[in-house]
Amino acid sequence: MVKHCLNLLKKYIINSQIYVSLMGTLFAVFFMFEQNIIKTPTIALIFITYFSGYIYTKYQGSGKIFNKVLAFNVICGIISAALIIYNHNDGRLVKWLIIVVLGLLYDSKFLKYFVREIPLFKIFYVGLTWALINSWLILPYFNSEIFWISWIFITALVLPFDIRDMQSDTIVTFPRLIGIQNTKYLAYGLIFIALLISIFCLKSIYSLAFFHTSIVTFVMIYFSESSNRDSYFSFWVESCSGLPMLFLILYWLIN
Repeated sequence: MVKHCLNLLKKYIINSQIYVSLMGTLFAVFFMFEQNIIKTPTIALIFITYFSGYIYTKYQGSGKIFNKVLAFNVICGIISAALIIYNHNDGRLVKWLIIVVLGLLYDSKFLKYFVREIPLFKIFYVGLTWALINSWLILPYFNSEIFWISWIFITALVLPFDIRDMQSDTIVTFPRLIGIQNTKYLAYGLIFIALLISIFCLKSIYSLAFFHTSIVTFVMIYFSESSNRDSYFSFWVESCSGLPMLFLILYWLIN
């Protein structure tokens, strides 16, 4: 029974890209609370943007399935634009469109060249798009501190996935270039830098949540091996981006 439930969870939540989209949304909501700008339409916009982007990337080259995904993406785009127009302003719409274009440039097979094929650049690009959502899209003005925390932290979180894929990747990645252990050291360093910025720039309870998140993330990176099951990365490592918000909720419940 437990195994059956886990298989259903993997099929309908994790493999469907709902989980990573939820974790990305929670990461953004964490900063929304820190800036005291919680808005339900904005949360919905973030989730839809992540979800449509990740399923677009996953199902490219899948024939008829991709055609359905493309139609779904168009619907998501219309809903997102409507959420922005009715709840924000034209400037927010321009920001969203720029982030969508960045997503398309990351991995679109109709392009002759796309970012995912650039050696060593992928991890920084993924971090960049997440950081722009957290520091630019959801805020009235660009917040450099949130940008750097998000960019550096997410960049570090992508490295374990490169460890997972090092045998199948066709381009040069950090694990293939410098080895698994040095890649982990790089990830540790990035997490530590993001933590230092959070300590100096975020309100105390938020920096505390990020501190505990960093501890868990260190552990997840330490045990990252290419021989691990895919669920280790797609669930446990992926969960790290949602931990700041989960720790924050825990602190509220305790107090």
